[in-house]
Amino acid sequence: MTRTRRERRVRRQPNLSWLKMPFQQVTHPVPPYEWASEEKLDKIHDASMWILENVGMAFMDPQALDIWERAGAKVDHKDQRVWIDQGLVMEQVDHAPDHFTWHARNPAYNVNIGGNHLAFNPLSGMPYLLDATGSRRPSNLNDFTNFAKLAHRMPFFHLAGGPFVEPQEIPVSHRHLERMRVMLTTTDKAIRDVAHGYIIPEDEVAMTKIAFGGTLPGPTIGGTVNVTSPLRLDDRMIGGIITYARHGQVTFNTPFIMAGATSPATMAAALAQQNAEALGAIALGQLVNPGAPVIYGGFTQNVDMRSGSPAFGGPEGAWGMLVGAQLARRYGLPFRASGSLTNAKVPDAQAAYESQWTMWPAILAHTNLVMHSVGWLDGGLTASFEKFIIDSECLAMFFHFLNDFAVDDDALGLEYIKEVGIGGHHFGTAHTLERYENAFYEPGLSDRQGYDPWVELGSRNAISRATDIYQNLLDSYERPAMDMALQDELNEFVERRKEELRGVDLYA
Repeated sequence: MTRTRRERRVRRQPNLSWLKMPFQQVTHPVPPYEWASEEKLDKIHDASMWILENVGMAFMDPQALDIWERAGAKVDHKDQRVWIDQGLVMEQVDHAPDHFTWHARNPAYNVNIGGNHLAFNPLSGMPYLLDATGSRRPSNLNDFTNFAKLAHRMPFFHLAGGPFVEPQEIPVSHRHLERMRVMLTTTDKAIRDVAHGYIIPEDEVAMTKIAFGGTLPGPTIGGTVNVTSPLRLDDRMIGGIITYARHGQVTFNTPFIMAGATSPATMAAALAQQNAEALGAIALGQLVNPGAPVIYGGFTQNVDMRSGSPAFGGPEGAWGMLVGAQLARRYGLPFRASGSLTNAKVPDAQAAYESQWTMWPAILAHTNLVMHSVGWLDGGLTASFEKFIIDSECLAMFFHFLNDFAVDDDALGLEYIKEVGIGGHHFGTAHTLERYENAFYEPGLSDRQGYDPWVELGSRNAISRATDIYQNLLDSYERPAMDMALQDELNEFVERRKEELRGVDLYA
């Protein structure tokens, strides 16, 4: 057999060991890593309350201003500023649940959010795609659909919802309809989309109701609400908060703080401002519907002082996640952070080490929902199928790692240690033979063969192997079952709304 034929054989038959892993809710075997002392947390809390009381927040929407005014806050309608005293904001935050179930179309994929549970969501919102040739191009609906298929197939994604990438060829007025149609039919896992304005969330809730047979069993759709730091919620984000809260759906209230740019250039100030902004957004939703499910979002990074760009994958971002999670636990709220963040433009060594500098802190912090867990490049501007697969290898190892290992008489195997004695090996003992197939983590991407076999099979690196894996997963994808009547109703809704929204400003 020639080398070329061997290479072709390898390319047709990548290792898909990940698919043997069961879908499971991940819990931590050890307590969370507590980075900041109680004294430091108290000072950050007090500072954030001072910000809300003395500086206030801008809520750039008349409905929100009226809601705050009725609640007793000091409101300046002209400047759209609200000053919130500590008692009012904490009273509302106390209404928010400390955990909830995120329902999937297939109940086997329901996800617990909060407490000691950990959930992973793939990439989200990238406008560009880095293809296998190394060229960057605008992303499209086919890319979006392929990411949805991969997220459905991989057992370690608890949410298979986007927006993975922006389908830029679709008009903005009905882009959300196409995204939702893909997600609701391509997967039966839990999904999410964007919480922008009043029209988009209403359509998303209506489409989800159709897919669920007419009624929602509880939280089934959610979206990110980004505070425009410093201290401003615009009308798009407020529309998402109010609409989702009214329907009892999920918002991830996430300040986008870049220390040195949108906050002072210290992590203490950045975290105090993050806390004020997150709690202000959460409190608004609770004023609309006490008990609506929310997630405290942390996305505090620093800027690179030379370029002015966000600096992902460094120690400051790790501090932000670890202490952000502590603050969320202080208020009894689920916590959202991000993994696999990097400024690297391609899936190279920089992408690997920066991604791990975000994923490990997210895990140690007991993050309840890890956003952007795979596929992120170029500061969040670019998605990559290869990076999706490379990051997935890391997620699979985290699953194995967090499942811990047994320490009992059978696992210790003392009789076999005595049997083999000093020297020798354990390859042939009954203890090993009973376990050799499942004893250890089996990589799906990593190459562990010797140098000569590796050369003989083409000297292929992780990126080329990742290409094989994602293409194989797409080739073997099977769409989950959905009642044809519901599909027809969903399609009719999409086509009707596309006509109704043609040329409409979704955010007017």
